[in-house]
Amino acid sequence: MKNMSSVIHKPGVNELAANIRMLLMDVDGVLTDGKVFGVPDPSGAIVETKGFDTQDGIALQWLSWKGLVTGVISGRVSPATELRAKQCNMTYVYQGHIEKIPIVEEILAHSGIAASQVAYIGDDLTDVVVMNRVGLSIAPANARPEVKRSVQHVTASAGGQGAVREVCELLLKAQGHWDDLLRKYEIVKAPAAVEIQK
Repeated sequence: MKNMSSVIHKPGVNELAANIRMLLMDVDGVLTDGKVFGVPDPSGAIVETKGFDTQDGIALQWLSWKGLVTGVISGRVSPATELRAKQCNMTYVYQGHIEKIPIVEEILAHSGIAASQVAYIGDDLTDVVVMNRVGLSIAPANARPEVKRSVQHVTASAGGQGAVREVCELLLKAQGHWDDLLRKYEIVKAPAAVEIQK
C-alpha cells in the first residue's frame, strides 16, 4: 500500500486558472491568425495591419472588469496592436521584443503580481521560455507542435479565431465570474432535463 503522504498533488487547469491575476500573450498567431497585411497609406508608404477577433476583444474587457490585468509582448511593432490593446483595456503593451524574459520580469516587478499568478498564451518557440516561468501556460490550436507539448493547456480554437476568448472564459469560470456575466446580459440557463416517467 502506498504511503499517501508521499503522493504529490498536481493541480488541474481549472485549479491553476482560479489563481491567475494576470493574462499575458503573444500577438501574431494568438490574437491574430498569424497573417500580416501591408497596405499603402495616403503617401504610398506600406503600413502593417492585422485582423483581430471581436469575441476575443470583449472577453478581454470582461477580464479587466473583474480585476484581471492583461498585456501583450510581441516581436513585431505594429500600430494595429497598440490600438487593439487600448480597445481591450490592456495594461501592458510591449512590441519589438523577441527576447521576452526581461519584459516579463519588468511587468512582474511593476505589477507586484507573482509569476505563479500569471497565465501566458503563445504559439511559437520564442514563447516557451516565458511559459516555463508562469503559473499557467497555454497554446492555441495552431501553435507549433513543440509548443503544444510544452504547455499545460491547448485551446480548441486557433489564434485569431477565438483562442483568447476560450482562455478568458476559462479564467472567468474558474474564478466564479461567469454566472455574473450571464446575468448581466440576461442569459437564461437552460432548465435541467426532466425525466419522463413511464
